Amino acid sequence: MISTKGRYAIRLIMDLAEQDGSSPTKLESIAERQGISKKYLESIVKILVAGGLVKGTSGKGGGYFLTRVPEEYTIYEILRLTEGSLHTVSCLSSGAPLCPRKDVCKTLPMWKEFDEMVRKYFSHKTIKDLI
Repeated sequence: MISTKGRYAIRLIMDLAEQDGSSPTKLESIAERQGISKKYLESIVKILVAGGLVKGTSGKGGGYFLTRVPEEYTIYEILRLTEGSLHTVSCLSSGAPLCPRKDVCKTLPMWKEFDEMVRKYFSHKTIKDLI
């Protein structure tokens, strides 16, 4: 399941993409337009800045910019950054303990196939597609 953090990160980036980009966009403005608390957006934007998807400027005229054009942002990269693992089952997550049933699990191929479908789907959807 994709959390509000991932969904709101997509909305935040979409909101920035819809601005003219000539000046930084204040987080308060995004919060108001999107109906999301500024405090929650602050925690999300920190992740996006650390991941290089968004750039912040401080000071009186400060705010946020996109670091790339909207068509270069895939939904998959945003969700991976904010959600961590997008795997359906924990045994497919990197760093997960080795499952003792791995060699006999009849459902594992299905979960792998599903995860691959999700990865491909979100990798081909961009912010530009959504706006």
